[in-house]
Amino acid sequence: MVSIELMWDDGADRSLGLPVYASAGAAGADVRANFADRQPIVIAPGERALVPTGLRLAIPEGYEVQVRPRSGLALKHGITLPNTPGTIDSDYRGPVGVIVMNAGKAAFEIAHGDRIAQIIVAPVLRAVFVEVEELATTQRGAGGFGSTGVSS
Repeated sequence: MVSIELMWDDGADRSLGLPVYASAGAAGADVRANFADRQPIVIAPGERALVPTGLRLAIPEGYEVQVRPRSGLALKHGITLPNTPGTIDSDYRGPVGVIVMNAGKAAFEIAHGDRIAQIIVAPVLRAVFVEVEELATTQRGAGGFGSTGVSS
């Protein structure tokens, strides 16, 4: 198990609690909107907003925290995260905010304390990038964007 150290931002509402896994098998821990002024925001269709969580993280080297949408918000209201998955790097120590987008047809209100996203702790593999004159061939080759066929 990996430990992620957390610290509250100044003015954050600590009563909202730390991220929590909603079930024993949940891969993601829910994070909440934590507005310093405790006032809700409304996101119009097609608009985006940076929603504060009130948290700062210390992620161990060799790991990242991914920020992902909550499926219920996506299905029921079209609320998603445009940079999914968002990555919080192990050397970042600033405030954690979630970029929320309304892809739905109606304005959507995010209230103080609403669960807005989930975070996943994941290991990071770093690569060495090597320039070559030619790449190994594969059956697929350079085909992309639907080149492997259409799903039924």
